[in-house]
Amino acid sequence: MNVKIEESWKKVLTKEFEKDYFARLTDFVKAEYKQGNIFPPGYEIFAAFDATPFEAVKVVIIGQDPYHDVGQANGLCFSVCEGVPFPPSLLNIFKELHDDLGAEIPKDGDLTRWARQGVLLLNSTLTVRAHQAGSHQGKGWEIFTDEVIMRLARDRENVVFILWGAYAIKKGAFIDRSRHCVITSPHPSPLSSYRGFFGSKPFSKANQYLIEKGIKPIEW
Repeated sequence: MNVKIEESWKKVLTKEFEKDYFARLTDFVKAEYKQGNIFPPGYEIFAAFDATPFEAVKVVIIGQDPYHDVGQANGLCFSVCEGVPFPPSLLNIFKELHDDLGAEIPKDGDLTRWARQGVLLLNSTLTVRAHQAGSHQGKGWEIFTDEVIMRLARDRENVVFILWGAYAIKKGAFIDRSRHCVITSPHPSPLSSYRGFFGSKPFSKANQYLIEKGIKPIEW
């Protein structure tokens, strides 16, 4: 199957694109886009991969679903398009970033600036119906993104995996901690941010590890 995705990822995942589940997933997603309002826009489904080639990945942040309100999702987990108000989880991420590194809270929530430095902002499910959280779960995206994480964990060295919340922690449970850095905490959502997300210092921990391995840190 000819999937429009960044070339290095296309090479890594070529066998995945030929599997039966991916064909069924593709048919489902195409039908959904024809029938209703689906996020992100079709050309941004693989935006996280297009912005961060396989060999460029330094850090992986795992989300769950794209945002499901109009104009929010841009294909990068936790990120929103420029000019869109910050969703609560993203605002909490920026608050922790400020407390951790002293960085100013950005004027916009587009995290493409992180992605271009090597931060793979990966949702577990890459599409969603408008105003229906979780509506595309269980259709095959999770199998695909599990393979993405597995390939990074197996074929790369010294990658930082930032796992926020029980869902992401479970998804990354198999990662070899002797080859990679795994940073875990509660999710940044308002429901759990005060149970250990605030004060977890993921950004400074990630950069400290990268520096120790001789890798250029991220300008968060």
